[in-house]
Amino acid sequence: MTEPFWKTTPLEEMTEEQWESLCDGCGKCCVYKIEDDDGELYQTDVCCQYFDQNTCCCGDYANRFQLVPDCIQVTPEGARNYEWLPNTCAYKLLAKGRDLPDWHPLVTGDSESVHQANRSARRKVISEKVAGPLEDHVIAIVLLDDPESDPLSEIDSEEG
Repeated sequence: MTEPFWKTTPLEEMTEEQWESLCDGCGKCCVYKIEDDDGELYQTDVCCQYFDQNTCCCGDYANRFQLVPDCIQVTPEGARNYEWLPNTCAYKLLAKGRDLPDWHPLVTGDSESVHQANRSARRKVISEKVAGPLEDHVIAIVLLDDPESDPLSEIDSEEG
């Protein structure tokens, strides 16, 4: 049996299609984290104003870098260094030598599996347009490098 590409292909050697398919569509990279003076990272329940809570995608993906100057293109190097990436992010997991979780769409073959496993931001966050100060929306301290630490999975999604 042939091993899946993410187990055999280094991040730097993946095709654009392979790289993009690693994204599980959780939307958690569009949910703000804040860092205090001591370097502690905190998860909020506030998302970018362009985040579509039903699709868990950017509402204007093609123009995201122009609309949001702080929006960052994840690269193999970034996957190794961006502590703010969700602990469950496939890019981060693979960069750290870990495997994809069993609920990942590449493993299940179902793009909805990330949502069914309650591992996405779908209908759990509020837009920055109405949220007010981020400090008022801290939901947890981020435990870095712990794939089981997923503060947004503790929130029930709002169906609708």
